[in-house]
Amino acid sequence: MIYLDNAATTRIADEVLAEMLPFLKQEYGNPGSNYELGRNAKKAIEKAREQVAAFINARPDQIIFTSGGSEANNMVFHSMMPCYINSGAIKWNIIAGGNEHDSVLNSLMSIKSGFDIRLVPVLKTGRVNVESILPMIDDNTLLVSVMHTNNETGAINPIEEIGELCDERLVYFHTDCVQAAGCSHLDVQKFNCDFLSLSSHKIHGPKGVGALFAKDLNGVLPLIYGGHEQEFGLRGGTQNVPGIVGFGAACEYMMSRIDLEQRNNRLLKQVFFHELEYQLMGSGITAHVNGGEQILSNESKTANILIGGVDAETLLMLLDSANVYASAGSACRSNEQEPSRTLLSMGIDPEDARCSIRISVSSDLSESDVRTAAKIVADKAKLIRSMANG
Repeated sequence: MIYLDNAATTRIADEVLAEMLPFLKQEYGNPGSNYELGRNAKKAIEKAREQVAAFINARPDQIIFTSGGSEANNMVFHSMMPCYINSGAIKWNIIAGGNEHDSVLNSLMSIKSGFDIRLVPVLKTGRVNVESILPMIDDNTLLVSVMHTNNETGAINPIEEIGELCDERLVYFHTDCVQAAGCSHLDVQKFNCDFLSLSSHKIHGPKGVGALFAKDLNGVLPLIYGGHEQEFGLRGGTQNVPGIVGFGAACEYMMSRIDLEQRNNRLLKQVFFHELEYQLMGSGITAHVNGGEQILSNESKTANILIGGVDAETLLMLLDSANVYASAGSACRSNEQEPSRTLLSMGIDPEDARCSIRISVSSDLSESDVRTAAKIVADKAKLIRSMANG
C-alpha cells in the first residue's frame, strides 16, 4: 500500500497510541468525578491542554477542546450571532477567503441572514488576494477568516500579514490551521489572531478531537450546552479523555519534527511530480501543478496535479485497485461529482478540474514509495487515454 492522502487523515503515531491506551483501559474515569480515577482523567486533560497550547504558543486557558476542526470553525461564526442580535440598525459584515473549507463557508451560509458575507477573490496561485481584503473592510466589519494552508492545493496564505492588517483595524481575525499543523510553525502571537482551529487526526493523532484557540473566551458561545465545568462551560458533555490525551501527545510529537516534516514534504512532492512527468514522456499526456510548481517547494504536504484529459475519478478507481490511495480533493466532498469549488475559484476550467488529483505526503513514505506511486499513476493514466482513444 502507498498512502498519498495524508490531507484526509494520517496514521496514528505509535508514540501517540501508547499515551492513549491507559485511558482506554485502566484510567477510564469520568473527568467530572471527584474520586481518584476521575481526578486522574482531569489531570490528563489539563496536561493535554498545555501540550496543545505550547504547540501554537498560546496559554492553556485559551484552548477549548472540540470534536475536530469543523466544530471549532463553527464555534467561531456562531459566536458572532450576538453582534447581529444586538446591533440594531447595523448590518455587520464578515470577510472570508473564497476557497475556505466547507466547514467555514457552510457555517457562514447558516448565519448569512444576519450578516453581509464578503468572499476574498482567489489568485491562480491558490492564495487569496490579500490586496483585495483592505478595500473590503469598513466600519461594520466584524471578522476576517482566512485559512493558513489550503486543504486541496497546499497553497499557503500570508497569515502574519493578514493578521497585522486586522489588528491595525480592530477587526477579529480567525485562521483555520487544520492543514498547516505539523507542517508549519504556528504562533498565535505572530499571527495576531483571535481564533485558530486545529484537528488531531491531521497530525498523527486520533480522529474525533480538535481544538479552538480563543484569545478571549468571553467572545465564545457554546454550540453544545450542558454542564458548567466542561471546557470552561463552553462545550457540554463528558470529555473524550483518550482522544484529548492523544491530541496533546500528537502536538508534542510533531513539535520536535516540524523542520524534518517540512524538508520531507518538499522532497517527496518534487520527486513524485518529476517522476510522473518522466513516466508520461512521449505519451501525449501532460501533468501540471494547480497553483504553480512553487507549491512543490513550499512546506505543505499537499499538491494538486492536473493530468490532462484523464478523468480523475476513473484514475482514482484504478489506483485503488493497485493499492495506491490518493483523492480528487477534500475528503468532505469526495462523493460529489461536481468539479472542485476550490479549483474553480482559481480560474481553472471545469474539465481540467475534473482531471485533477490531490496527493499529500507524510514521513511514513520514502522516495522509493513516491517514485513507484508516480509510475503507477502514469501507467493508469496512459491506460485510460488509450481506452478513450479506442
